[in-house]
Amino acid sequence: MSVTGKAFSRKSIEGLKAETHGLHRALSWPHLILLGIGCIVGAGVYVMTGTAAAHYAGPAVIISFLLAAAACAFTGLCYAELSSTMPVSGSSYTYAYASLGEVVAWGTGWLLMLEYGLAGSALAVGLSSYLVNVLGDFNIIIPQAFSTPMITSTLVDGYTQFALTGGVNLVAATALLLAALVLSLGVSKSTFVTSLLVIIKVFILVAFVAVGWGKIDTQNWQPFIPANEGGFAFGWPGIFRASSVLFFAYLGFETVSTAALETRNPQKDMPKGILGSLVICTLLYIAVAATLTGLVSYKDLNVADPIAVAVDRMNTPQFAMLIKIGAITGLASVLLVNGYGHSRICYTMARDGLIPPIFSKLHSTFKTPANATIIVCLISAVIAAFLPISVLGDMVSFGTALAFSVVGFSLIWLRNTHPDLPRPFKVPLGGFRAGKIWIGYVPLMAIILCLGMVVPVAIDIVAQALRGDILPACFVIAYVILGALIYMFYGHRHAKREV
Repeated sequence: MSVTGKAFSRKSIEGLKAETHGLHRALSWPHLILLGIGCIVGAGVYVMTGTAAAHYAGPAVIISFLLAAAACAFTGLCYAELSSTMPVSGSSYTYAYASLGEVVAWGTGWLLMLEYGLAGSALAVGLSSYLVNVLGDFNIIIPQAFSTPMITSTLVDGYTQFALTGGVNLVAATALLLAALVLSLGVSKSTFVTSLLVIIKVFILVAFVAVGWGKIDTQNWQPFIPANEGGFAFGWPGIFRASSVLFFAYLGFETVSTAALETRNPQKDMPKGILGSLVICTLLYIAVAATLTGLVSYKDLNVADPIAVAVDRMNTPQFAMLIKIGAITGLASVLLVNGYGHSRICYTMARDGLIPPIFSKLHSTFKTPANATIIVCLISAVIAAFLPISVLGDMVSFGTALAFSVVGFSLIWLRNTHPDLPRPFKVPLGGFRAGKIWIGYVPLMAIILCLGMVVPVAIDIVAQALRGDILPACFVIAYVILGALIYMFYGHRHAKREV
């Protein structure tokens, strides 16, 4: 096989389908909605809402949530069709491997590793901020030198500017190391505990809105769309820029699509499950954002614990403590789930031969990919100690949006190359033909909107580099180069290809 042939070799769909057979169809659309809500509600709303409002959108962060939700809705429908066709892990990495080939799958997997790795860092930074806030309420003061990242960010002339603080966020790093320990020992999959954590996460947000709504100062909503101050500082450019940040808030929606082969009536229930969970979470996010910006001026929300800052303004100490502890519990649970997902992506890629086998080695006692877990959590811990939440959120959304766009391309490719495959669920709205190529409206919109999430971040990174703030640009370039080198000198040579 030629070098090019190897790079674009594909996994057979028949082989993938053989990995999962005879799944029990027991789920209906209410089950899918609950699954979606449980997976979606997490770091984004607890951590990134403040940054999006303070840096870019002001009270109009509400509109940004709607734009991000639209991109996720179209992508989610693509996930649903692909997962009903290939009932495996539901990962965009797997879909890319079966449709677009090995090298695209590698790039997608590398982006997913960026997403999960930096999402873990962002979760830990948010968790550390809420924890420091709670400890402060008990007069236990954590020095800023140990609870703030080495680099901080501010908005100057509409673009992000960085400065050194001299601190190192050891609290966030410690949280990730503890997560690595727990995950390495193995986490029992208790339905009761999982359901309880979902209830806590949602209850905290609902309670925050219910109590906070009556204490809102409507002057904080004026103007609803602050005038543009140049670049992405407010106005409509800021709203679009904030939507790319808040893409983070919807991570996890794709999990619903992985249940397609366990759904009683996927053609009807999958869109209800995906869109229903997105609609409910979007309405909840809008209510939280409106309450947040009504309680506190958006200018004061450039923090990693915006809900904690807001409840402190209510002058209800006991309620504030309840909300903060609930937020910590929710973030801790999501941190564990994120670490679990990250290690499993590494495990899958290592089994495919694309990264070294150390990532697929299981612990002799606990039967977990302990090496992968420890390595990825260590890397995330170092990053959390040094980088601010704004950079972490941008990079997560950047990697996620690019990886999600691959899902749209994969669907179009498979519809054209394997038109006769059984598809229990098909994306709605149909499509059109460009010559002999079928292009669906739903996957096309998914591609456009996901790439649209990338554009503002890319423009901001370039603008920062031109002003001398090269950190984000160097990070992206170094990550791309590192990925290319690993694939060229390891993955390409060791990939386990089908004969």
